[in-house]
Formats: sequence, C-alpha cells, structure tokens
Amino acid sequence: MADHRHHHHAHGHSHGHGHGHSHGVSENADARRLTVAFALIVALMVAEVVVGVLAHSLALLSDAAHMLTDAAALAMSLVVLRLMRRPAAGNLTFGFRRAEILSAQANGGTLLVLALLIVYEGVSRLVTPPAAEGKAILAVALLGVVINLAATWQLAKANRESMNIEGSFQHLLTDLAAFVFTAIAGAAIITTGFTRADGIASLIIAAIMLRAAYGLLRDSGRVLLEAAPEGMDADAIGRALAAQPGVVSIHDLHLWSIGSGFPALSAHVLVGSDDDCHAIRRALEHMLDHDYGIDHTTLQVDHSTAGRLMSIGTERSHHHH
Repeated sequence: MADHRHHHHAHGHSHGHGHGHSHGVSENADARRLTVAFALIVALMVAEVVVGVLAHSLALLSDAAHMLTDAAALAMSLVVLRLMRRPAAGNLTFGFRRAEILSAQANGGTLLVLALLIVYEGVSRLVTPPAAEGKAILAVALLGVVINLAATWQLAKANRESMNIEGSFQHLLTDLAAFVFTAIAGAAIITTGFTRADGIASLIIAAIMLRAAYGLLRDSGRVLLEAAPEGMDADAIGRALAAQPGVVSIHDLHLWSIGSGFPALSAHVLVGSDDDCHAIRRALEHMLDHDYGIDHTTLQVDHSTAGRLMSIGTERSHHHH
C-alpha cells in the first residue's frame, strides 16, 4: 500500500501547475525528456546484451530484458503524448485519452511475461551455474546505474501525474534497483567466486519486475473496468449529492476515469416538484468540481412525480431550451 500514498502525494503536487497555458509547453518538454531517456536506455541495452552473452550473465541479460520493456514503455509514452494532444474528433469523442491506459496495460503484460521467463531460467541456473565473468558484470552494472540515474533524473522533472509517464518512471526506478543487485552479484563473483550470485540477482530482478507489472496492470485495469478513480468513493459522493437542498433522490450514478487525472461522473437527479432544476444542477456541478475535482459531469435533472401531473405541460416546455 505504501506506493499508493506516494501516488496521491504526487497528484497533489502537480495540480497547482495550471492546466491552461502551460500544457503544450510542458508536454513538449516532456517529449524531449522522454527522448533523451529513450536514447540512453537503448544504448545501454545493446551493451548489456553483448556483455551478458559474452560473460554468461543471466543477471545482465535479465536487466537487458527489463531495459527492453523500458525502451518500449518510453517509446509508447512518446507516441501516446503525441496522440493525446490530438483534439477529440468524429467518433473519438474523448480523443486518444485512453491511449496511455492501453500503453500501461501493454507494459504490465510484457513485464509479467519476461519476469516469468527469467524466473524459469534463473532457477535452472542455480541448479547448474555457468562460469560467469564477475569483472565484466560489475563494470556494465555500474555503467547501468549511472545511465539509469541520468534517465530517471530526466523523467523526474516531467509531469508524473500522467499514468503514461509515471509508468515509464517506475520502470526506470526498478531498473536502478536491478543494476544495484547485478553489481553486487558481480562483486560477489570477483571476491568469492560464488557464480550462483548471478542467478540469485536475476531472480531478485524478476521479483522487482513482477511487482512493477502488478502495479501497472492493477491501475490501468481499474480504468478499463470503469472503476471509480482511486481515492474517490462513489457511494459517498452519491450521498453528498442527495444531501444537497432540493434534491429528492439520485439514481444511475456512474463515476469513472477517462484517463489519468480525468474523472467523469453522470447521474440522474430528481428534485422537488417546485424547485428550480437549473439552479440545483449548477449547485451540484459546483460542489462536484469544488469538493471532488470532478469537472466532467453529465447530470440529468427531473422533477419528482409528486405534482408531476399538474405541471407536465409546463415542465416539457421548461426542459426544452
């Protein structure tokens, strides 16, 4: 649960940045940062595969596999940033807001599969360890730590409120940890000749990957299942709406997210037969925006049945404008 709280904390931070004018600027800067990180990671990954094969190191190869998903995550984040900028048009009434969620799902899925493959290979290596070259492993792992720090530093400055960029950022952080364990394994092989250290490090990396995969699949799964945004209680919001003056009852309340930081709500509201339904709707909209930060609302307001028969003619005309 610890990472949830940190997540909310990050949300709180970036809300103040004013969504209006700075949006385009920050997204261009984000795209630049992602590009730099992407270039660093691809270069490192190539080096790791080469050395990993030559030095018989599964820890390096599993790092490289993780880096591959990182590179894919960053590439996807870049594409998604471009897509999300496209205006909503035609049948895509929300534009490409969901693209980042699909990207997070894809990232989580690939991490999961790779981690399982590494677990299989790592266990078989613990049984019969190949002769791993400690010096080469240590050298590349230390290089990996440096390059990942640079890439992480680039993304730490980007807008992490987006699930898309947060996903890439989490990838890089887990990578950093993976390189640290690989470096420790390299050092252990040099000092003690304990070649199983490499297999053990690869299993630790697989565990880190599984944790990251779970987080990504869970968060993006919530959005795809149209669950209420994290930290929002649909029932509580329904009760708060029903408690407003003039409201008789609330039906058909739906609360979901279109993308990260884009909650939406729709509800059917019944008001007293003599109340001003437009004024009540405005009050409800203001409350949702002010108290819960939900500004994308669709409220259908009707008068309750008491007194409906008398006022049905007037009510029709009253609604049409």
